[in-house]
Amino acid sequence: MAIGELTIEQFFAGLYANTDIKEEPMSAGRQMGGHFATHSLDEKGNWKRLIDQKNSSSDISPTAGQMPRLLGLAQASKVYRHNDLIPADNGFSNKGNEVAWGTIGNASTSEGHFWETFNAAGVLQVPMVISVWDDDYGISVHARHQTTKESISKIQAGFQRNEDGKGYEIIVVKGWDYVALVEAYEKASKIAREEHVPVMIHVDELTQPQGHSTSGSHERYKDEERLAWEAEYDCNAQFRKWLIENDFATDDELSALEKEIKKEVRNGKKAAWTAFINPILKERDEAVQHLEKVANVSDNQVFIQPLISKLKETKEPIRKEVFETIKQTLRYTIGENHDEIDQLKSFLSDYESTIQPKYSDYLFSKSDKAVVNIQAVDPVYNEDSNEVDARVIMRDNFDALFAAHPEVMVFGEDAGEIGDVNQGLEGMQEKYGELRVSDTGIREATILGQGIGLAMRGLRPIAEIQYLDYLLYCLQIMSDDLATVQYRTAGKQKAPVIIRTRGHRLEGIWHSGSPMGGIINLVRGIHVLVPRNMTKAAGFYNTLMASDEPALIVECLNGYRLKEKLPVNLGEFRTPVGVVETIKTGSDITVVSYGSTLRIIEEAAVELERVGIDIEIIDIQSLLPFDLNHDIVKSVQNTNRLLVIDEDVPGGASAFILQKIVDEQNAWRYLDSKPQCLSARAHRPAYSTDGDYFSKPSKDDIFDKVYEIMHEAMPARYPR
Repeated sequence: MAIGELTIEQFFAGLYANTDIKEEPMSAGRQMGGHFATHSLDEKGNWKRLIDQKNSSSDISPTAGQMPRLLGLAQASKVYRHNDLIPADNGFSNKGNEVAWGTIGNASTSEGHFWETFNAAGVLQVPMVISVWDDDYGISVHARHQTTKESISKIQAGFQRNEDGKGYEIIVVKGWDYVALVEAYEKASKIAREEHVPVMIHVDELTQPQGHSTSGSHERYKDEERLAWEAEYDCNAQFRKWLIENDFATDDELSALEKEIKKEVRNGKKAAWTAFINPILKERDEAVQHLEKVANVSDNQVFIQPLISKLKETKEPIRKEVFETIKQTLRYTIGENHDEIDQLKSFLSDYESTIQPKYSDYLFSKSDKAVVNIQAVDPVYNEDSNEVDARVIMRDNFDALFAAHPEVMVFGEDAGEIGDVNQGLEGMQEKYGELRVSDTGIREATILGQGIGLAMRGLRPIAEIQYLDYLLYCLQIMSDDLATVQYRTAGKQKAPVIIRTRGHRLEGIWHSGSPMGGIINLVRGIHVLVPRNMTKAAGFYNTLMASDEPALIVECLNGYRLKEKLPVNLGEFRTPVGVVETIKTGSDITVVSYGSTLRIIEEAAVELERVGIDIEIIDIQSLLPFDLNHDIVKSVQNTNRLLVIDEDVPGGASAFILQKIVDEQNAWRYLDSKPQCLSARAHRPAYSTDGDYFSKPSKDDIFDKVYEIMHEAMPARYPR
């Protein structure tokens, strides 16, 4: 409201969950009240000039979940100040003079995300101001149960910058002292903006005017002395007192102003309710017209009419009640044949197609740069194209991207000086500088947070999580923050960060995981790409650089030293997202997989051919989205058998894949044998080569499973 981005009417529209983005600009009714956001994108999904407006990144409810993103929002200013290759008039920054302001409650500072972010910002020295609102409680739990010494500023004192080294500027101020607050925030703004030093403002002695929820009245857990103190030191009461004592206003003037404000708020509330309910009333009335026509011709009018009457008499209906009444009515008319019933069904179909998107669209981008709109470009080879270690393809492709796009940057554990643990970034820091190719501490949540915040401000970050197993450290932020950015803002903000990691088979219980089922079910809103080799992986990076959506790319951990031919169109060839590839044709059974497992399947295919079994191998390439052209079912239509193989636990990603093929693509119609899955064991992969053999699908397992399916179909031809 203070920056003119939210009116009283719009505030109440949020409480009513109005799905009209013009009435409720924060989230189009998708978030609870108090989750503020400005519009970074225009109607076509293109960036607005963020430098011409004050910006608020869309808030999320998970406690401290906003902190990692705050780090990236602040770091963007540092990048824009020091990256001279980015044009000065870029629309995103005024030479890095922007400050990222973030807030957190005192109790939420106990969360790990706060500590990780706090430390990382001190290391990076970015213009971030954290306000800690401290009212001594976390809902009903007192600070003595929350924070050592009951004070976040006391235990953070070691972060204070001094002659021994860089750090934070830490400011402590009373929440009821207006003059001191103004001085504190002016000081914090100047330090952060001019010096790019992070600041924490510990705003102490705040009050809790009411409970956390309607069932949590604070009178239940505060004594009379505390309640009396809060009544006296309520910041509004103290500010009122200060205005009178300093002759800015009289008591009568303030009372008159308060009365006028209450009237304005009540009027705004009423206007917001009218704007919310009128469209629904119109929808209800139109539905009633169709319902009454059906009732007049139906044999079950006696049951239908009470439903209609109840809906008509509801003064403040919601859409759920309209839909329920229509569907209940249609259940009563099953078996009846009247034009009026067909008209009601048509109305319902149109109504649903209009209303459902209000609650479900913008899980992904709808702009021209949506990943599904990016055209594939094949890698090009010539007579001089040599076979090289696959990691060289990654390195040289990254080189091409850095050269072509000054806004591209990569960071992660060991990603900088040594060029990542598999040398896919070899020499990149030396060539492009530490600002663009940098090492980080061991802190996956804030690595991702950097990526989210940087991407929200127009940069193109590649956030590297060293191994797929480590993704669990940042999975909550992926799920709650990154995956929901487009959805929770109804397409008004985006964060096209690329998460780079490597996984699947190698050695070790913590370095060979493939928890794809968990990932794909937690990160809807992020594309999940699983290339089988480095050429495919490099093509995905090129595709995503042309897109405006976030994605996770899982490179094959055991593939960097394998030989692949080096394309000549580095940085330009593009692997299509959501498109499968048949890497071996066959007639007996369709075998579907992805990643490192495909090489083992190809080995098994050779041995299966020796016993007369011809398998068709399909590389999924992209788990999210999955086979948009429904090519797998076309294969099943020819082979009539299906086997899904992956390295996840039983019922993991293989179950997802099976549901997509059998249910969504209706492959069941063409199956002569039961569709089956072959996955890893339910436990983590054991260490050593033997551990891999007895934990994950091997060539022998694949041979045996395929032969078993063929034996069941044709026992005489394939005897045991």
